[in-house]
Amino acid sequence: MSKIHVTDTILRDAHQSLLATRMRTEDMLPICDKLDKVGYWSLECWGGATFDACVRFLKEDPWERLRKLRAALPNTRLQMLLRGQNLLGYRHYSDDVVKAFVAKAAVNGIDVFRIFDAMNDVRNLRVAIEAVKAAGKHAQGTIAYTTSPVHTIEAFVAQAKQMEAMGCDSVAIKDMAGLLTPYATGELVKALKAEQSLPVFIHSHDTAGLAAMCQLKAIENGAEHIDTAISSFAWGTSHPGTESMVAALKGSEFDTGLNLELLQEIGLYFYAVRKKYHQFESEFTAVDTRVQVNQVPGGMISNLANQLKEQGALNRMSEVLAEIPRVRHDLGYPPLVTPTSQIVGTQAFFNVLAGERYKTITNEVKLYLQGGYGKAPGAVDEQLRRQAIGSEDVIDVRPADLLKPEMTKLRGEIGALAKSEEDVLTYAMFPDIGRKFLEEREAGTLAPEVLLPIPEAGGVTSAGGEGVPTEFVIDVHGETYRVDITGVGVKAEGKRHFYLSIDGMPEEVVFEPLNEFVGGGSSKRKQATAPGHVSTTMPGNIVDVLVKEGDTVKAGQAVLITEAMKMETEVQSAIAGKVTAIHVAKGDRVNPGEILIEIEG
Repeated sequence: MSKIHVTDTILRDAHQSLLATRMRTEDMLPICDKLDKVGYWSLECWGGATFDACVRFLKEDPWERLRKLRAALPNTRLQMLLRGQNLLGYRHYSDDVVKAFVAKAAVNGIDVFRIFDAMNDVRNLRVAIEAVKAAGKHAQGTIAYTTSPVHTIEAFVAQAKQMEAMGCDSVAIKDMAGLLTPYATGELVKALKAEQSLPVFIHSHDTAGLAAMCQLKAIENGAEHIDTAISSFAWGTSHPGTESMVAALKGSEFDTGLNLELLQEIGLYFYAVRKKYHQFESEFTAVDTRVQVNQVPGGMISNLANQLKEQGALNRMSEVLAEIPRVRHDLGYPPLVTPTSQIVGTQAFFNVLAGERYKTITNEVKLYLQGGYGKAPGAVDEQLRRQAIGSEDVIDVRPADLLKPEMTKLRGEIGALAKSEEDVLTYAMFPDIGRKFLEEREAGTLAPEVLLPIPEAGGVTSAGGEGVPTEFVIDVHGETYRVDITGVGVKAEGKRHFYLSIDGMPEEVVFEPLNEFVGGGSSKRKQATAPGHVSTTMPGNIVDVLVKEGDTVKAGQAVLITEAMKMETEVQSAIAGKVTAIHVAKGDRVNPGEILIEIEG
C-alpha cells in the first residue's frame, strides 16, 4: 500500500461549511507559501458556493481569486467542485457554456475537476468530463452518496464503472451530509476497488461525528486519497482535521508523509482568521446525529432556520425536518446536495407552513418531476407528478439535449460590461447578481460586507468604525433582551442591513430613513383581506410580474414569480377577473400576507 494522499478543503469547503463561504482572498494569500510546502495532493479552492459568495457578498472577482491562488501555489494542484451540467449555478446550461466554463477554469489555474450530478445521472456528467480531458486536466467522477431503498452498493459501483468508461481519472465518494458509517464505507470502497481500476477518494463531512472513522475504514479497504480540513476549520459540518488524520496514520503503512509541525503552524494562522469571521458562525455547524435520519446537510439546516424565523415559526423546525424525508420519498429519493437539497427542503418548508402538502409547488419541483434535472433515482409519486405538470410530456433524454447554444446570446445580453470571456461566464452563472457585480465594478462602487471586530470581554466596540455598539441590553415591558450586532451590510439605496443576535438567535434587520419608509417602502402595503388580493405565504423577492393592469386572468393563472431560498414559485390568482392594481415590481422584497396584486371578479 502506498502512502495516503491528502486534499485539504481549507480554501473552499471548510469555510463554506462553517462560515457561509465568507473567507476573503486577502486572508488566503498570506499563508499560501506554507500551504504550498506541505505536499498536499491537492488544495480544493474553488467551485461550490465560492463563486456565488465572491460575487454576491464579497464583491471579489472569483476568476481573479483563482489567478492569485495559482500564482501563490505554484507547486500544488488546485481543485474545484463542479456540478456537472449545472456548473456552479442551479439550472442546466447548454453544452457550449459547459465547455467554455471548463476551458477557462483550466486556463486560469484549476488542475482537478471533481464533477458530480445531484441525481447521480451520469448523462449529466459526460460533457463536463470531455471538456476537462480536452483541457488536459484531471477529471474526477463523483458519487453523491446517500441512503435509500434504491441506493445500493451495486448501484454506486455501476455508476463508478460508467464514469471510468467516460474517461475519468479517479472516482470520489462525496458524502456531503455525513451519512456514511464506518463499516458501510469499508464495504463500498472494497467493492469499488474490486470492480473498477480508478483511484478512490473519500470526502465525508463530520456532521454525525463519524467521518474520521469512515476515512480509516476506507483506507484499510483500498482508498488512496482522503479530504481533510486544517483543524481550526475542521469537524462538525466540515471535515476531519488534517493534523489529526496525519497523526493517526503516522508510522503506519498508510503514513501521509506530511509535516505535522508545518500543518500546526498553518492551523494557528487559520485559528486567528476564523475569529475575524465570527459574525458568520452558525449554531447549526456542530455534530448532530439527526443527519443520519433526516439527511439534511448543515448549511441547508441554517437556511431553513432563517426562513422559519422570518415566519415567526422557528418552533416548527422539527416538523420541517420530519417532512423532508417524506418529500424526498415522493420525488424518488434524490441525494440532498445542491440543487436537490434546496428543491426538497423548500418544498417541505411550503408543505409545513401551508398546513397542506403540495398546496403550493415550486417551479423547481415541477421541473424536477418533468425530468428537467435528469432521471430520478427511484420512482416518483405519479399523482404528484400529474398535479405538478398536468398532461405535459416527461423529459426522458439528457435535459441539456433540449438546450440551444447560449454563449452568443449571453455575450449580447451583457454587452460591454463584460471585459473578458470570464465576465460573460460570471453573468451566465448568476444573471442578476452577476450583472450587478459587473455594473458596480464599471462604476467603481464595489463594496463588500463589513466585517465586525471581535467585542472585548465586558466591553463595547464599534461596528464598522461607525460608533454602533455591538452589545447592549433592551428592556421592553419588563422583559429583558440581550442584543448583539454581529454584522453590518453596505448601505445601498438609503437602506442599511444589520445582522443581529437576540438572546442568541440570529436575525436580519433593515433600517431606512423615515421619510423613505413613509414614501413607499414594502411595509406600506396593506394586508390581504379579499379573495382577489394576491399575496405570498413566505417572504421572498419578486422575480417577475406576469400581468399588467387591465389584464383579464383566470382562476389559478400565475400572476407573479417569487424567489425564496434560491427556489422560484408561481403565485396564482385565486379568482377570475380583471387586474386593477399592481403593487410590486421585479426585485422587490415582499412579506407574507401583503397585497401584491388586486384582482376584481
